[in-house]
Amino acid sequence: MRFLAVCTALAAAAALTGCGQLADSAEGPEKVTLWLMKGSASEDFIAAFTADFERRNPGIDLDVRIQEWTGIGDKVNAVLDGTGRDGADVIEVGNTQVAQYVEAGGLSELTLEGLRAWGSKDWLKGLSDPGSVNGAQYGVPWYAANRVVIYNKELFAGAGIKNPPRNRQEWIQATRKLDKGDQQGIYLAGQNWYVLAGFVWDEGGELAVETGGQWVGALDDEKALAGMEFYKQLQALGDGPKEADEETPSQADVFARGQVAQIIAPPGQAAQIEAANPALKGKLGFFPIPGKTSDKVGSVFTGGSDLIIPEKTKKRREAVAVITALVSEQWQTELARTMSYVPNKTTLAHVVEGNEGATAMAPGAAQGRATPNSARWAEVEAKNPIKPYMTAVLTGQDPKRAAGAASETISKVLSSDR
Repeated sequence: MRFLAVCTALAAAAALTGCGQLADSAEGPEKVTLWLMKGSASEDFIAAFTADFERRNPGIDLDVRIQEWTGIGDKVNAVLDGTGRDGADVIEVGNTQVAQYVEAGGLSELTLEGLRAWGSKDWLKGLSDPGSVNGAQYGVPWYAANRVVIYNKELFAGAGIKNPPRNRQEWIQATRKLDKGDQQGIYLAGQNWYVLAGFVWDEGGELAVETGGQWVGALDDEKALAGMEFYKQLQALGDGPKEADEETPSQADVFARGQVAQIIAPPGQAAQIEAANPALKGKLGFFPIPGKTSDKVGSVFTGGSDLIIPEKTKKRREAVAVITALVSEQWQTELARTMSYVPNKTTLAHVVEGNEGATAMAPGAAQGRATPNSARWAEVEAKNPIKPYMTAVLTGQDPKRAAGAASETISKVLSSDR
């Protein structure tokens, strides 16, 4: 597809000269730093985007740095308040994290650019709404995704499983068949709390609820506990670590070794798996997370990423140019097709037609859920009492007591004064 450069005389695009290209500086290219999160884009995508962007904007030297999700909140806050050792001009953040950074201060408002140059009227609300605070846009939607089951077709066939399971009972039965010898029925790390959230929602429970204007943790509710019990049952059908999350080690790398039948992940992780083990190309399949009954797929957290610009950057116009390229139809299409993501606009939904991973994602996305709608939820994720709660249950501690302790911590974080 041809690059759709943004040519406009409006203020939002004033940072661009000509037609989507920045003027070359007499002092040489300006170095602009873009932080992307690990796993959000493939190495090939990043290399192609960087080369194309620098070719079209010879005045910019784009430095893409990959960040880990663990501990990213402190690193971003350090950039925003100017105390960090490493700076950044554009940062990818989780869509539910934007409000926290806005409240802390240090984000550049991008409302006009969104309206005039980036087509904000067509943005997915699940990405744009969390990026907006008091009517001002700070987070620019980049992509959306939800989890599915990625499976090894050869291992399924070897176990005599012809069709993907459609409900929890079929899923457990199939996974038991697959869990034999050195082969794991499923690799499910003990602290994959986003997966747990879906099971909790399937049971009618919540992570936290708002009562009388106050948020309180709800993991110790019987329905939420039922979700944790199913997680424990499923997690036991593999060798996932009970005291670590899905990135420690990377579940995609574990799956790539060829002895894991299933993982629960965004379909884009298939690209990581195939890069680590090219022999698995063409052998990966996808299906929606099964629900309690066959007529409804499992609940999922619909997440994604927004792009932000720190207020302290001295290269705002260059940063705007980077975002302009990242949200263009060319690179939205490339990202969606490469990583099996949902593009940032409703008008681009057609670009993933025929993509098996995106097709598996669609039923879950149609009923996707988000984390509790509190500006303080990002702080809960930073402390994340859900992870040790899960480990406690998986290692034999009393579920009700462990859930009560986690819920108490969630309540304190969501209701405490800053």
